[in-house]
Amino acid sequence: MRYKDSSLSIDERVENLLSHMTLKEKVGQLNQKMYGWNAYRRTKDGIKLTEEFKKQVTFGEGMGALYGLFRSDPWSEVTFENGIPPHESAKTANLVQRYVKENTRLGIPVLLSEECPHGHQALDGTMIPTNIGAGSTWNPELMEEAYAHVAAEVRSRGAHLGLISTLDILREPRWGRSEECYSEDPYLASQMTVAAVKGMQGDGSDIHKQDKIIAVLKHFAAQGSGEGGRNAAPANIGERELREIHLPGMKAGVEAGALGCMAAYNEIDGIPCHANEKLLTKILREEWGYEGIVMADGVAIDRLVIQAGDYESAAVMALTAGVDLSLWDTSFTTLKQAVRNGKAKEELIDRAVRRILRLKFSLGLFDQPFIDETVSVNVVGNESFRQVNLQVARESIVLLKNEADILPLSKNTKIAVIGPNANQIYNQLGDYTAVQAKEKGITVLQGIRNIAESEVIYAKGCSIRDESKAGFDEAIVAAEQADVVVLALGGSSMRNFDIQFDTNGAAIISGNSSEMDCGEGVDLADLQLGGVQGELVKAIAATGKPIITVLIQGRPHAVTGIMDDCDAILCGWYPGEEGGQAIGEVLFGDVNPSGKLPVSLPRSSAQLPVYYNHKDQGRELLYIDTTAAPLFPFGYGLSYTQFEYSNLRLVRSDIQLKEIENNQLVEVRIDITNAGKMAGAEVVQLYIKDLEASVTRRIKELKGFKKIWLKAGEQKTITFLIGKEELAIWNDEMKFVVEPGNIKVMVGSDSMNTQEINIQLKEN
Repeated sequence: MRYKDSSLSIDERVENLLSHMTLKEKVGQLNQKMYGWNAYRRTKDGIKLTEEFKKQVTFGEGMGALYGLFRSDPWSEVTFENGIPPHESAKTANLVQRYVKENTRLGIPVLLSEECPHGHQALDGTMIPTNIGAGSTWNPELMEEAYAHVAAEVRSRGAHLGLISTLDILREPRWGRSEECYSEDPYLASQMTVAAVKGMQGDGSDIHKQDKIIAVLKHFAAQGSGEGGRNAAPANIGERELREIHLPGMKAGVEAGALGCMAAYNEIDGIPCHANEKLLTKILREEWGYEGIVMADGVAIDRLVIQAGDYESAAVMALTAGVDLSLWDTSFTTLKQAVRNGKAKEELIDRAVRRILRLKFSLGLFDQPFIDETVSVNVVGNESFRQVNLQVARESIVLLKNEADILPLSKNTKIAVIGPNANQIYNQLGDYTAVQAKEKGITVLQGIRNIAESEVIYAKGCSIRDESKAGFDEAIVAAEQADVVVLALGGSSMRNFDIQFDTNGAAIISGNSSEMDCGEGVDLADLQLGGVQGELVKAIAATGKPIITVLIQGRPHAVTGIMDDCDAILCGWYPGEEGGQAIGEVLFGDVNPSGKLPVSLPRSSAQLPVYYNHKDQGRELLYIDTTAAPLFPFGYGLSYTQFEYSNLRLVRSDIQLKEIENNQLVEVRIDITNAGKMAGAEVVQLYIKDLEASVTRRIKELKGFKKIWLKAGEQKTITFLIGKEELAIWNDEMKFVVEPGNIKVMVGSDSMNTQEINIQLKEN
């Protein structure tokens, strides 16, 4: 058969193979029905494939994809005792491919898809900071390097698709999946999305290489605007909000070469994303030219039954909209019957199958379905990745307060480390985390002890959510014995083996004693610190000892109530397995903090929304019982040095529209000086506001940033180039155009602290 001829083009091979396929085989390629951890059993004689797996292969005379073969967590119940040892991963992947190759008529290889939202969710997979921490680095180049390491780990084990959350915009911090968002801002999130695509896939010609995988970007679209901050809730927004805030990330991903996309659970203005043809076909494919696959989220197609009436109709609804590959759904297994019953046209099935096959050919799986079984030993958890991971953790830390320059600490300071997040590694890792090997990872306590040259005392004090104060006395004694107290507070997405799970793996913790207050399915109404953490702060403050609070969290908690009691506050988010070391280095000044907030920190839940880029109403927004301003604004972050901004200027202050249309760029320059005594990195941020527009504009919009390193006393001139993509708006006719008028350009250290200058865009 000609599809086996590697000298032919991919399209020729796809069409030839498709011409040989039966309807049953085609439907098999669109299904990803089973949980991968049920595909094998670990026995005394090694890994064996299960009958359940073999039945799935028989069902479709092949298999489109197999999800989570290497997944480990409390939901899958995969541990080091029953899971696939890292050194046997590639061997197991080859076992899967060999079985399908030898036991089906056409021998079409299987796509192995794996979760890697912040590192591969597999035994011994390297856990990097969650996305909200990655966003705080404002360093796409560093993140691209980190994602390249993630891809190498995943591919070395034999998998091909990496599911990574890049598209959710954090507009609702009560949402439990806030940790999976890069930012509340679409521009920052888009730059990080590009970094993920380039790191995982390479430049497009690299995808067949043994250290690259397909980035499956999720979730498309607007899941970060769920009503009430509840998981998978409706996004009650219009097309302009969708295009301005929630679509830029995927558009940037497409332009970077992304070949995978996952639809979101939510609906947008009454249309579920999995049934949204305008979103998945007209915009994604016809408008942007996307050529990859659209994967369903877990059992999301089955959820369409409430609208469609039955599984067949739900499958047809999703297939018509543009979904190509299912995930655990029953609906797509009925597609053969749907065609026989006249509900679906086989042409639609062919369309989806082409996309799946094209991906498999692009990965080189037909020519080499097997992976070198010796590679993973030198790839998974190697020292190079550890160093990159540590640097990501360092740059993700945001210094929020530093009263009287209490930080950095002297290494001879006697320290009491107190709090529920001081010595619990899982609380640093976030949701979608595999079972960890003993002694793996560095906690906050360990990181401080690694560097301190004086005594470090530890007391837990309290838990994340539990109301017990039984540990207060021990914590107070520890504080009284120390010169300074480091309080490790915040939240946790740590799953345990006692909680229940939904059919898609989301945690169900209502009425459960779990310490989780963040993660999928764990939404909050109140953003205050949980349990008695606030009371612990008051008890420690009563000792009179200086307090440095380190927030380990997956969402922006409202910490207004502890602000006055803390001399310094660091936000570490979920900093990953190297996070404790990074935090220790920052506390003692071995590293100068450079993180900036990717999301505004609210004073309370009652303020929401507090995102910086709200619509301009021509007046100050006020409450009569509190300020409307956030506790800390978007882009904010302190350093141990001081950066001065001066001489904001334009190379040209006026420009004609036709020049912009012809890709002429506006050049903005500013001088940055490190006026302090310590070298450090600064994130220079550029915002704009259209002052004369056909539709209401936002108070300001991030359109550029650069992270620069300056020695003490050093000055650099920073240049920004902005063009049509940055200056255009979706006008009153929903066309993306640059309009004449004045544009305010603002450059500064955060969204509130800027210098301003105007550009005049003239009629042609």
